Amino acid sequence: MTVIDAETFAQEWAVWHEEHEKRRASPHGFLAITSIRWLAEEPETYDDVPGAWSSGPEGIVVSLGPGESLVVDGVEITGRHAFGDIDDGDGVTAVFGDAVVEIARRGDSDMIRPRHPSNPLLTGYRGTPAYAPDPAWAIPGRFLAYDRAVPTTVGSVVDGLEHVYEAAGEIEFEAGGAVHRLIAFPGSAPGSLHVLFRDQTSGRTTYAANRSLSIGTPDSAGNVMVDFNRATNLPCAYTAHATCPLPPPGNHLAVAVEAGEKIPA
Repeated sequence: MTVIDAETFAQEWAVWHEEHEKRRASPHGFLAITSIRWLAEEPETYDDVPGAWSSGPEGIVVSLGPGESLVVDGVEITGRHAFGDIDDGDGVTAVFGDAVVEIARRGDSDMIRPRHPSNPLLTGYRGTPAYAPDPAWAIPGRFLAYDRAVPTTVGSVVDGLEHVYEAAGEIEFEAGGAVHRLIAFPGSAPGSLHVLFRDQTSGRTTYAANRSLSIGTPDSAGNVMVDFNRATNLPCAYTAHATCPLPPPGNHLAVAVEAGEKIPA
C-alpha cells in the first residue's frame, strides 16, 4: 500500500487548484459569457454581438451590417457568412474587439454565446471554496472496460436538451465501507477518463446538479487513482448560460464525498 505524504499532497493540490482557477477566470472562459441565444430561421440581432443570426439549411448564418465584422481563424469576414455544418458538441469561435462569440450546436439546436472580458460575473469572481485536501479521498480504483463503447444519453441543465456520450466502461472503488461504480467517458487526454457524478453532499455543501472528475489513463491491469479532491464544478454552477450534462443515473453515489470543490459563493 502506497503511503501518501499529507504535506506534499496538499502542496500539489494547491498548485493544481490555482491553475484550475486561472483557467476558469480566463478572459474568454465561461465566466465571460453574457448570454446564450438559441437560433431560429428568422434572423435576429442581439446587443452583445455584431450581426443578425439565424439557423437553417446552411447551418448557422450571420449577416453583418455596415461597419461590422468578425474574425474567424485569423480571417476577417463581413456581410453574409454561413458557418456550415457543426457537429453536436463542437463549435467555432469568432473574435470582435476584445470579445469572442462561440458558434455551436447542442443537441438538435444551433446557438451562439458571446463572451466579454468585462462581464461582471468574471470581473467580480473571487474564487471557489473547496474542502481541504485529504489523502483519504485519493482512492485506488479499477477500470472495467466495456467490450465496445456504449452510447449513453444523459440529461442537461437545459430542459429538453440531451447529450449522448460514448461510455468506455466503469470505475470500481470502495468508499464508506461499500463498493461503488461510476460510468466513465473518454477524457480530454488520450487514454484518460472522465466521470460526472452526484453524491450525498450534492445540494448541501456541493453543487446540486453535478460535479466532474478527470482520471488518468488506467495501467495494464486497469488500476486508476480516483482522487475526489480534484472534483470540480461545471460551468452551470456559475452561469445560467450553460448547457452542462447531468450524470448518468448510475453515477449517484450513496456516500458523502467531502472532497473537491464546493458550491460557489
